[in-house]
Amino acid sequence: MHNNKFVIILTHSHDRPVLVSSALKLAVNMRAMDKEVDLYLIEQGVLLAKKGYAETIVWDQKDKFSSIHELIDTLATDFGVKFYCCEACSHYYELDNTKLVDNAEIKTGAFLAELLADRQGLTF
Repeated sequence: MHNNKFVIILTHSHDRPVLVSSALKLAVNMRAMDKEVDLYLIEQGVLLAKKGYAETIVWDQKDKFSSIHELIDTLATDFGVKFYCCEACSHYYELDNTKLVDNAEIKTGAFLAELLADRQGLTF
């Protein structure tokens, strides 16, 4: 059983900021409970790993939810969470490793399959 290992798969960014904020907050809470958590970003989710991008996400209910860029910083800096970006999606959005935030890197879909072999996956 994979009680303590998780991969959160995020498929959204600016299009669903409340969902993204909620997923990231869940990741923070899980890390605070000593669960092993990494994120795999797919589709528009890869944009979350682009330097400076999360700071540009604003929405009408932002005061009711945690800031996306602060959550990403907390996960990466305080908890050492890795952000893995889908290779094909990164190519589509013209991202490479030089344009990504710290603790982020581009990985193939096969890498996600490897993560899921050892972890419970949660998709947002």
